Amino acid sequence: MLVDPVPWPNGARCAVSINFDMDTDAFLHPMHPDKAHTMQALISWLRYDEIAIPRIVKHFDGYGIKQSFFVPAWCIERYPKAVAPIVESGHEIAAHGYLHENPMDQTRESELYWLQRAAGVIEEFTGRRPTGWRGPWAGFTIHSADLLAQEGYLYDTTLMADSQPYLVTTGSGDFVELPIDITLDDWPHYAHVPDLAYLIPPKAPSQALQVFKEEFDARWKHGGFFTTTWHPFVSGRLARLEAVGRLIEYMQETGDVWFATMHEIATHVRACIDDGSWTPRTVRMPYYSEPVAELANEHVNAGKTGTTWTT
Repeated sequence: MLVDPVPWPNGARCAVSINFDMDTDAFLHPMHPDKAHTMQALISWLRYDEIAIPRIVKHFDGYGIKQSFFVPAWCIERYPKAVAPIVESGHEIAAHGYLHENPMDQTRESELYWLQRAAGVIEEFTGRRPTGWRGPWAGFTIHSADLLAQEGYLYDTTLMADSQPYLVTTGSGDFVELPIDITLDDWPHYAHVPDLAYLIPPKAPSQALQVFKEEFDARWKHGGFFTTTWHPFVSGRLARLEAVGRLIEYMQETGDVWFATMHEIATHVRACIDDGSWTPRTVRMPYYSEPVAELANEHVNAGKTGTTWTT
């Protein structure tokens, strides 16, 4: 099904990077600037990250794999003891905004400000500038691609336009896109958070695990790429993290799997592009820089269908 899949190292059939986004309560403060500090029970749920992060790192280390964490820089400043084990164990810390601010709420100038501020904090804490970015709220503006290329990022992992890596080009350069998939996010499976208007009936970890296994099987069969968008305060809880362990064991038993950080995967993809051993699909961004011309017809607006999702 995949046309010209990436040739993975040592003949591996699939590249795997299990990612955790350590948001903690960063996103809550821009969302509710006047009352976030009063939402004590919700903050306690989010601050499970302080327990979960060391547990997840120990889990990864036990399986002998290095993986990636996307961390709003404010969380590094606010919770350095929780973040420290990630660096100490040699896992990757990549950029995920400063205060988990939504890029869609920013001007080009403010988006660049937060991008640079976050990178500076990560560099000071880890000793190296981040090479990858995941947009908070999966937000990606008409300026995001150009700013990431301008700032020298190796990769982004926000977009969803393929099941394998591809190349994003902009007026300022290009970068590798390591696409995500909402099916491999933990929120659709576990998030029941009335304070945030998420009222999804949580699945048993065994049910979510079956989804993740089947997604992995398809990617392994076709030579693809598997990554997750999980959150420590969601998937770092006991039964769910045990399910993560069973998934890792399943992957390792399947064999021909390359476990790597997102930085390592993007570096390999870039090397394949540069040496000519693989030709990526190329996507020029942004898709649109202004409303489509058809909307100039005043009669079009009469056909609006509302704000709900449709297929």
